Amino acid sequence: MADAARSTDRLEALDITRKLAAICGTPFARFAGPADEVAGRIARWVAVPGGPHAAAEVLRLAAAHDLTVVPRGAGTKIDWGAAPAQVDIMLDTGRLAGVWHEPRGAAVAEIGAGTPLRAVQATLARTNRRLPVDAPSPGATLGGVLAADESGPLRHRHGSPCAQLVGVRYLDADGELVSVGESGTEALGRATPGSGGGRASGRGPAGDGGGGAGSGPACAADGFGWGAGGLADGPGWGVGDPAAGAGWGAGGPAGGAGSDPGRSGGDAILGRGEVPGLDVARLLCGSQGGLGVLVSATMRVHAVPAGRLWVSRPVWTPLEVHDLVRAVLAAGVDPAAVELDLPVPVPLPRRRIPPTHPSVVNRPDHPAVTGRPAAGSLVVLLEGGPADVTERAERLTAVLGAEAIVSHHAPEWWGRYPFAPGDTALRIEVPINDLHAAVYALRDATGGPVPVRGSAGAGTVHAALSGALPPERVASILTAVRSVLIARRGRCVVVAAPAAVRRAVDLWGELPTLPRLRSAKAHLDPHHRLAPGRLPGGL
Repeated sequence: MADAARSTDRLEALDITRKLAAICGTPFARFAGPADEVAGRIARWVAVPGGPHAAAEVLRLAAAHDLTVVPRGAGTKIDWGAAPAQVDIMLDTGRLAGVWHEPRGAAVAEIGAGTPLRAVQATLARTNRRLPVDAPSPGATLGGVLAADESGPLRHRHGSPCAQLVGVRYLDADGELVSVGESGTEALGRATPGSGGGRASGRGPAGDGGGGAGSGPACAADGFGWGAGGLADGPGWGVGDPAAGAGWGAGGPAGGAGSDPGRSGGDAILGRGEVPGLDVARLLCGSQGGLGVLVSATMRVHAVPAGRLWVSRPVWTPLEVHDLVRAVLAAGVDPAAVELDLPVPVPLPRRRIPPTHPSVVNRPDHPAVTGRPAAGSLVVLLEGGPADVTERAERLTAVLGAEAIVSHHAPEWWGRYPFAPGDTALRIEVPINDLHAAVYALRDATGGPVPVRGSAGAGTVHAALSGALPPERVASILTAVRSVLIARRGRCVVVAAPAAVRRAVDLWGELPTLPRLRSAKAHLDPHHRLAPGRLPGGL
């Protein structure tokens, strides 16, 4: 009886493989291997559809056989967040990419979700434009960045990647293509490009590849949904936790840490809330494929700034960072980014400054006077016209004092995470006035300095705990830090962690928006076919 059952299973598996090959093409459908895993959960099949129509057929096949689907782009964040309960089909979006032709000066561009972010920027640079998106993950696709609502230093001025979104095309759990907001081609008064033979970079992807797959709309799929996500008042979930503000992920509460400056809720993306369906489409941001499969995104584009300068200053204490950030934001220099790096071990000693200097007058014990090694650095990016940037840099150095240095190049750590593979990676979001309290709380809980890096001007930083810490120790640190942050409307989320830690700790902490998340999942994926278990609450 058992042998007969196994034989039946094998026959069914071969049948599904044949059907996937008919949809995607024989070279692009296979049984999964050891490397085809999501946060440690091994897939059964890998399908690489050649276009939106083929991707839709994969989803319909999954529905017909009651199989789960987890999308994968470049895989740069495949181990972030919770492990899915089951991965039957890994929908690899590597063939689904494209950047539409756009005339010089266009304010938006429609981009296939599978397009590597570096390729997007290189294509736009030909017409002196860029996406104001600088996610730290090397090799990430645009869809993957949106899937995790992953932000880099430029978030300070431009908001999260989801804040740049003006339209999306995505596939729902039943394989239906949904288009909401604007597409780049529609916004320019042109028809959507038809099917052809294109790939990425400069033209829309063609129709689907593979036997029996028809052509689809000129768009591409990749990333998916919700980073390690969560539900919020804002556009998505972001990396690791459903909160409010600019994402579901490691976001902070609405109007608090998770919000981008000057933005809140639905209006955070377009400055208006009346675009039909876009509020639902925003939920894809940070969802890690738990609500839909992103096909293409229409994003705002900006002219490449002619001048860029980085103004850096050593810092000794988190409280000093608090005072300096307030001074920078009050100086009227319009920073594009305000980044903090508190590494471990500490850098080499800096030169002393005279005790009569205005920045330390009446503070003879200040470490800049005594020569104590700096704990890290605060760096401000200024962008704009060359003359204007130079003038603003001069004003900023006057504010930051004699230790400030102006450079034409970013520091080596700029736009990089402080954690490495195998570490327990945390994301902390808190109002900027309380960022120092969060850093002190983390130090107290761990018993010493912890590497911290991120957007001090937006109250969003990442921290790294050693992967050698036992799960119970990590759990106690999280409890202590979250108890400090909860009263300050902040959040601490586990972005990534070793498997033992991931299984043992609460990745997201308190989640008041969980009922709304359940409603969203029930509405968009009632049968839990898309990345089941990746979202908070086991959704």
